[in-house]
Amino acid sequence: MPMPWYFITGSVVFILITLALAAFILMQSDRSAGLSGSFGGSDSTDTYYSKNKGRSLEGTLAKYTKILGALFLIIALALNLM
Repeated sequence: MPMPWYFITGSVVFILITLALAAFILMQSDRSAGLSGSFGGSDSTDTYYSKNKGRSLEGTLAKYTKILGALFLIIALALNLM
């Protein structure tokens, strides 16, 4: 029995999102403050960079990484239920 067209299409989209997600993660810089920065323990809270972070390349990469991560989970769940 051949695979349905929607499963093949979903698998191709899933692979493309996986590659894009890996690329976006690797393109991000290592400017974070380590583990303490992820919990809000960074000492640079009111700098110009922190206020305008969303407009920079790093902020854009972070936004698209979150979007691709959500799509990755949704498509993985959908493919599992097919």
